[in-house]
Amino acid sequence: MDDLSTILLVEDNPDDAELIAYAFKKAGIVNPLVVVDDGEKAIAYIQGSSTYADRTAFPLPRLFLLDLKLPRRSGFEVLEAIRANRPTRNIPVVVLTSSNQEHDIERAYDLGANSYLIKPIGRDSLLTMVQSLDAFWIKLNQAPAS
Repeated sequence: MDDLSTILLVEDNPDDAELIAYAFKKAGIVNPLVVVDDGEKAIAYIQGSSTYADRTAFPLPRLFLLDLKLPRRSGFEVLEAIRANRPTRNIPVVVLTSSNQEHDIERAYDLGANSYLIKPIGRDSLLTMVQSLDAFWIKLNQAPAS
């Protein structure tokens, strides 16, 4: 992945979003991290509509980090929108959520998630997870061209 490729974090909890951004910084990840805080905004970003119509200011991400428990539209609905939208259909989606429910895991994979991670508790555990995300999804994984 290009060092300047955007990562879209869909996370409604401001504390979690702040911790994830902190972990990205501590891990030395230089990719822009754009945060949207509900499912409706995420779908607008994916479709390039409303506030997110300017693709220069809001480029398509090369990786989605997606919480499932979101206001306005669920993470499952966002995942469906990602896979239904031609420009985003092949972009990797890492579900990053607190749910360890088997039916959520199965549904996420059925809808096209590439990975399912349960949010760790504590900064050190989160930093370790983010470093692993960086190693695989940002540095090693070859995503299709936009």
